[in-house]
Amino acid sequence: MAERRHRNPFARSPRRQRHERVSLDVPRENRRQLLSRPDVDPDAFGRASEGFARFMGTGRFLVYMTAFVTVWLAWNTFAPASLQYDPRALNYTLLTLILSLQASYAAPLILLAQNRQDDRDRVLNEQDRARDERALADTEYLTREVAALRTALGDVATRDFVRSELRSLLEELVADEERPAAKRKGGKKRKRAEDVPADSTDSTDSTDTADTADAPEPDALDVPAVHAPRG
Repeated sequence: MAERRHRNPFARSPRRQRHERVSLDVPRENRRQLLSRPDVDPDAFGRASEGFARFMGTGRFLVYMTAFVTVWLAWNTFAPASLQYDPRALNYTLLTLILSLQASYAAPLILLAQNRQDDRDRVLNEQDRARDERALADTEYLTREVAALRTALGDVATRDFVRSELRSLLEELVADEERPAAKRKGGKKRKRAEDVPADSTDSTDSTDTADTADAPEPDALDVPAVHAPRG
């Protein structure tokens, strides 16, 4: 009675609290299970299943399985009846059960190994895709950089361009130097041509006068005298 009197009237019953929805901000209580689950390492079990699947997919397994079945059938067929543990009269029931058990375990193990291989392939494909995306981004970046360099080099003087410009400038300088020399030579020749005729005329006149002065008179020439006939 005392417990009932001191009980909180606003407290909810455990059954009511169990059926109420718990808010997400409250951590969930760990309930104790009647049977504990076995702790199995998924990686170790997966590696074992992959090894078994690889072994079943080889020719060695087929040879071993063929030899086992052949020996089993031969012993239970030709051996004495007291030594046969899977007689032919029962249609090799034990062998059938063993092969069925092997098949029932082999299929899930092969599927598990295949799922692990699929997960591995998916991870590799994602890595390859990421690598390809990075390579594509790098290629696009390099392409843009090369295009920018080409546009920048379009405004920069190259070595051949500078050589051609220097060659043309040198030719212009040589031509400018040759023109005054040609003009000077032409002026000297003209001056000489103007001076030469005057000198030549003077010299010719002087030579003519000298020749006329030095020339003997006609009377002084040795001409035979012609005597007039006597009348």
